[in-house]
Amino acid sequence: MSNEKIENQLNLALDATPEEREKSLDLDVGFEPETRTWEVIIKFSGTAEELEQLLKTEFPDLYPEMLFTNLSNEYAILVLPEAVVEQVAALPEIEYMEKPKRLFFAVNNGKRASCISPLQAGAGNGDGRSRLSGMSTLVAIIDSGIDYHHPDFRNDDGTTRILDLWDQTVPAGTVADRRRMPEAEAPEKETPETGEEETQEGESVSDREEPPKGKTEERYLQPPEGFFLGTEFPAEVINLALEQPTEQQRYQICPSRDNSGHGTHVAGIAAGNGRASGGRYRGVAYESELLVVKLGVTREGGFPRTTELMQAVDYCIGKAQSYGRPLALNLSFGNNYGSHSGTSLIETYLNDMSNRWRTSIVIGSGNEGSAAIHTSGRVTEGRQERVELAVSEYETALNLQIWKSYADEISVSVIHPNGTSVGPIRKIQGAQRYTIQNTQLLFYYGEPSPYSPYQEIYMEFLPVGEFIDSGVWEISLMPQRIVQGNYDMWLPSGGVLNAGTGFLYPTEETTLTIPSTAEKVITVGAYDALYYQLASFSGRGYTRETNQVKPDIAAPGVEITSCAPGGGYVSRSGTSMATPFVTGTAALFMQWGIVKGNDPYLYGEKMKAYLIRGARHLPVLREYPNPQLGAYGIIMSS
Repeated sequence: MSNEKIENQLNLALDATPEEREKSLDLDVGFEPETRTWEVIIKFSGTAEELEQLLKTEFPDLYPEMLFTNLSNEYAILVLPEAVVEQVAALPEIEYMEKPKRLFFAVNNGKRASCISPLQAGAGNGDGRSRLSGMSTLVAIIDSGIDYHHPDFRNDDGTTRILDLWDQTVPAGTVADRRRMPEAEAPEKETPETGEEETQEGESVSDREEPPKGKTEERYLQPPEGFFLGTEFPAEVINLALEQPTEQQRYQICPSRDNSGHGTHVAGIAAGNGRASGGRYRGVAYESELLVVKLGVTREGGFPRTTELMQAVDYCIGKAQSYGRPLALNLSFGNNYGSHSGTSLIETYLNDMSNRWRTSIVIGSGNEGSAAIHTSGRVTEGRQERVELAVSEYETALNLQIWKSYADEISVSVIHPNGTSVGPIRKIQGAQRYTIQNTQLLFYYGEPSPYSPYQEIYMEFLPVGEFIDSGVWEISLMPQRIVQGNYDMWLPSGGVLNAGTGFLYPTEETTLTIPSTAEKVITVGAYDALYYQLASFSGRGYTRETNQVKPDIAAPGVEITSCAPGGGYVSRSGTSMATPFVTGTAALFMQWGIVKGNDPYLYGEKMKAYLIRGARHLPVLREYPNPQLGAYGIIMSS
């Protein structure tokens, strides 16, 4: 199957067998086997109402199985029966279609001393420069959730600083709304006819938490208006939960948790008020109010995808507009699939949304700088290129993307560690399959799309049994007709591969994760503020082919101490930790410019310009801009 209005990975996924999808790391992302439906991202022309009506007209029998989530600027999320995906893509109103991609946190374990304390020590010192606190601005955290009970996200009176919390993983439905009544008015506790209280298996009556005396009402909570995923908890519901005396009763009312602690940590850096530490671990915009989206899906084990991310961004900007507040939006997620040139739908969507309302979108550059997941080179006439790829033992699957100019004609072969060769791969549309030893190879030779002039050659390494063959594989590139000659290769983000899997001769530049490659977002790398040097893990630029300078700026990202679920603090490292420094700083700028009336247009690209102008250079690097650290320098932590 091949449709030029459908991205290559989705074309291959539609061609693949159920067994191949299941074995792959990525081909099954977006597919629901029980209903045999695909969730896809589309860019369309016209209005959402017109498109919905067209789907009803063209697919009257199947339309009830479809789900249409309209986003801003003619983007939408569609859930479609597998049988009609290609037919829907062929509609003239559909400009392009992509499948969702898995998202990964831009975080790794930290090893050095915290660098957040100097930043906090300078806040509120009365010098006239640090009196900005984020007051009357909004900070949006799109992440793994938040511990809404943490003191750093509560006001002095105990109420929440979170205006709205959208947990995409909590199914909509009935949530207990427990309102206390005087004991005399409360109904007596009912017991079974035996005269004994019912208990859960293995639980004694004495061990069980007593619910508060009072009347129990039922409150039906739903997804945000216009969306079909998860549950929205407004501030009034969160405050009601905070009034409860026990954790069990709190989570009966607002059952949103941050299991990984990542989102809580990020929110603390950007906007924590430091109440639990007496101000020691206060965040940057500590008086801003928060919008929080926990990414994911309601089914068990669901992971965040680009479709959920796009809905979250649309939601946060719409909320900010309804509140009339400027918005600094933090994203610490990324993935590695795409040309890294800013042409995918998630990238173009974020560009469009950066121009909506008074918004600054801040994204981490990822942690793939030293992960050996990218290599690049140049093919010249008459000279074969061989790229060596080490695959460790017990690797269940991996995929590899080759991106090149469509004008270049290059034959591609794959050589097994035992010397067996497959190829040259035929330059035909549709899936190609080969098997060597215990590894099945799937190839898809792509074509340029309406949104990208580049050509992709996509490979899936799937196990015949449990694991693909380990050892050093080779990718052979033989030039036939060369105009430019440049090529790039990417593996999946390092978090899904075993240690030891990667290119033997990696290129550390062009290791930005997507969507930090979007042109109009503020892309943030990480540096070690203790030693004033680049963090080796930090993803770096420039963008492929378009050569756009990225990241735009760097911030402290090594051993940052911030909020942890349960009310305490923990240290982490990664560009996930650097990004909220810039997000909080953007909120301070917005307070000064928009709220205080000094510059009503201080958002978007203007915000980026202000940050760049104020950046300082690391002494170890002399040339700016540079792809190692970022475009123009660093935000100092003091």
